[in-house]
Amino acid sequence: MAVKVLVVDDSPTDLANIKSIIADAGYIVLTASNGKEAIDKAKAEKPELVFLDIIMPDQDGFSTCRMLANDSGTKDIPVVFVTSKNQKADRIWAQMQGAKGYITKPYSADEIIEQLKAFQ
Repeated sequence: MAVKVLVVDDSPTDLANIKSIIADAGYIVLTASNGKEAIDKAKAEKPELVFLDIIMPDQDGFSTCRMLANDSGTKDIPVVFVTSKNQKADRIWAQMQGAKGYITKPYSADEIIEQLKAFQ
C-alpha cells in the first residue's frame, strides 16, 4: 500500500521542493498551504506523516501541531517540522507541541528521506 504524506508550507517553492523529494521516493504527496487546510486534510486523508512549516500566516505550525496532537482522529500521525527557525528553544517547544522530528531550512533531500524512513 502506498504511503501518504502531507506537506504543509505557505511557500510555494518549499512546498514544490519537498513534494518532489517525497514523490520521487515513491510516496503519495498531499499538500496544504496553511494550518487550517492541514488539519482538514489530515482528518480527511489520514496521512502516515506530516511535514509542517512553522512560520505561516493565520495559524502557525506550532498551533497546528498542537491541534493535530489533541484530536483523537489525528493524534497518532507523526509531525516533522521543516522550518527556518533553528534555535534550541524552537526545537524544545516543537517537541512540547507533539512534534516527532525537526528539520531546519535549508534542508537536503537526504534529511527529508531520513525522516520518511524513520516513521515507517
